[in-house]
Amino acid sequence: MKRLVALVAVLVVIPASVAAAADLDELLERSRQASYSAEQIISCNTPDGLRDGLVRIAQDGSDIWVGSKNDSGEWTLLQGGENATSTTVESNDPLYVVDDESASLFLGRSAITYDLVRDGMLRAEIVFDQQTGALVEATTFLDDGSFYCQRRFVSFDPTSPSLDSVAPDEGEALQEFEDVDTALPGAIAGFDRLDLYLDDDGSTFAYYSDGFFSFAVFETPTTVALPDGVAVEVTGSVYERSFTAGQATYVWETAAGGMAFVGDLPPDLHESVLAALPKSETPGILRRLWRSLFG
Repeated sequence: MKRLVALVAVLVVIPASVAAAADLDELLERSRQASYSAEQIISCNTPDGLRDGLVRIAQDGSDIWVGSKNDSGEWTLLQGGENATSTTVESNDPLYVVDDESASLFLGRSAITYDLVRDGMLRAEIVFDQQTGALVEATTFLDDGSFYCQRRFVSFDPTSPSLDSVAPDEGEALQEFEDVDTALPGAIAGFDRLDLYLDDDGSTFAYYSDGFFSFAVFETPTTVALPDGVAVEVTGSVYERSFTAGQATYVWETAAGGMAFVGDLPPDLHESVLAALPKSETPGILRRLWRSLFG
């Protein structure tokens, strides 16, 4: 499960592309092929308060490493590359319109700023380094136009990083499956299921994107713990919820085990996504006894 969560952290750094939206597709594809190292500040105004953090990013084309500070102040590293497959959302009716292109400066370098509109609403302002194409800043908004989250580079080195010295080998890539018995739908509220994985602990993991925002859903044979979670009611069901810098997590119990949602999308989109997934449910006494004895 920890390995899958680490993969999610890497996947949400660079959004998937949208095949039918040529402008956004080209911008994000160029960003995914850039080589650089950077430090990024993430700051989010969540329903549970302000969440912020600092991460390090090293990218060399399709390989990407993300590092964050742990409780001891040291940096932990999550590896991308072979563990994260580049994917494309196939859509004949793209959700996003790229609007209002303007030249700008970012960290003293030439940059280009775009507005990203979904369903007539401004959802993001995105800034790309003009020379490398790297996505250096992304500010996202709620459906009422208010600020939700910002990811902003505070240092940027456009030279190719030496990735062998950045992170150790994280082991074999996850195995992707197409035909798996799962309750996870192929599409949810405009988000397409791009990848489906099985982990060696029996968990199923699906990765979804609408071309910019993304999230993962886990089906697990046992319940999922969220130590810092708070109980919230969404669409008549009760969940444990936690926000960190740039990421929201929901966990809940079902009759078959546990489920978790991890993603970067704004909170106003959470309800429609959770409504399409299996509801939280308290198992019967025999199943709860079995779990308490055998996990």
